[in-house]
Amino acid sequence: MDTQALPEPTQDERNMALLAHVLMIVTGFIGPLVIYLVKRESRFVSFHALQAVFWQLAYFLVMMVGMALWFFFIFSLAAGGKSQGPPAAFILSFFAFWLLMMGAWVLTLVLGIVYGIKASKGEWAAYPVIGGWARRLAGV
Repeated sequence: MDTQALPEPTQDERNMALLAHVLMIVTGFIGPLVIYLVKRESRFVSFHALQAVFWQLAYFLVMMVGMALWFFFIFSLAAGGKSQGPPAAFILSFFAFWLLMMGAWVLTLVLGIVYGIKASKGEWAAYPVIGGWARRLAGV
């Protein structure tokens, strides 16, 4: 992307973009969505806020699909019959699901911090894949 053609963001725009990424960690998609709706005339803020919103929606979808698969797996184990306690597969699947959730949360934390710092420096840094969607929607 040619950053020479893009306008230099103001300090207020940098702060709002930083806030969109940091609020993503705490409020999910609500904080970045509010920032997007309030500051959508700024392409810089819109771009960063939309990235945070899209990431949170993708995160939510991955968690819901993971939970549905885990429930399906657990119920298929329970349908097996004669149970004298939790089977090892239940414990291992619970640990795997917990590990997926924690890994995704840590990734969200890292993305929020790293891209928040980049936004505060005025960089037009884009998340992989999601950044292209946000770029098109923000008109960048």
